[in-house]
Amino acid sequence: MSLHSLDRPADVAAPVVPVAPVSPVARGVRRRPAIGLVLAWAVVVVVVLWALVPGLFTGHNPLVGIPAQKLQAPSLAHWLGTDALGRDLLARIIHGSVHSLSGAFLAVSVGLAAGSAIGVIAGSAGGVLDDILMRVVDVLLAIPGLLLSLSIIILLGFGTTNAAIAVGIGSVAAFARLSRSEVVRVRRTDYIEAAFGSGGRYATVLLRHVLPNSLNAVIGYAALQFGVAIIAISTLGFLGYGAPPPTPEWGLLISEGRNYVATSWWLTTFPGLIVVAVVLAANRISTSLGRKTS
Repeated sequence: MSLHSLDRPADVAAPVVPVAPVSPVARGVRRRPAIGLVLAWAVVVVVVLWALVPGLFTGHNPLVGIPAQKLQAPSLAHWLGTDALGRDLLARIIHGSVHSLSGAFLAVSVGLAAGSAIGVIAGSAGGVLDDILMRVVDVLLAIPGLLLSLSIIILLGFGTTNAAIAVGIGSVAAFARLSRSEVVRVRRTDYIEAAFGSGGRYATVLLRHVLPNSLNAVIGYAALQFGVAIIAISTLGFLGYGAPPPTPEWGLLISEGRNYVATSWWLTTFPGLIVVAVVLAANRISTSLGRKTS
């Protein structure tokens, strides 16, 4: 027996620190989804249903109005009022969702497909090809998005489809830079080196390991770009480069109501609020997807 053991008490137990139990209420709060995310998904679902089955939400004709009921304020007969031709504004907003949403989806698809292809090629190939592609991307990023979209529309012509393609081409550079950075990051990981070390072919490793693990952040960015595309397409429609009248496209609705702001505020307020709500919902969903993929 050592001298140190004689000086130390024999039956002294370590102090126990009490831990407060987690109540079931607290556990329920942790598992409960965020209210903002639920509302965001609700907005997106409602707007998508507007585009798919507009007849379930309104019985008014969005193209034909009653002149005797023009510029009526919101009421029980017309919940969001009527425009200068007596057309129900809610019906025009509901039927116009298909043009705005389809245009935004097409724009995101163009940017995602072309940008991801450029980024994957540049990040996986490296060297001179990487430098050339990234310098092209830098040039595209140096051009303002609206100016680039207007230039493309002048070449392609007016219309919602051409406006969507123009917006999609304007977003190619951002998708390309993000996808390239993700590919370069994944290529430097240990499991990619192990895949090459075990005899994996370049194309096989790229398709099975690099792409699935590098496109998660790109998909989250696509959700964010969906809201940006809606704003861009609405802006082009407001300027007269989108769908021609009497197509009930959201940007065109705001443009048609700007001459009546002083007397008929609802013509611009309600379409603008719809655009803002959809964009904020897309941003919230994008944030959620970004957290899950990070």
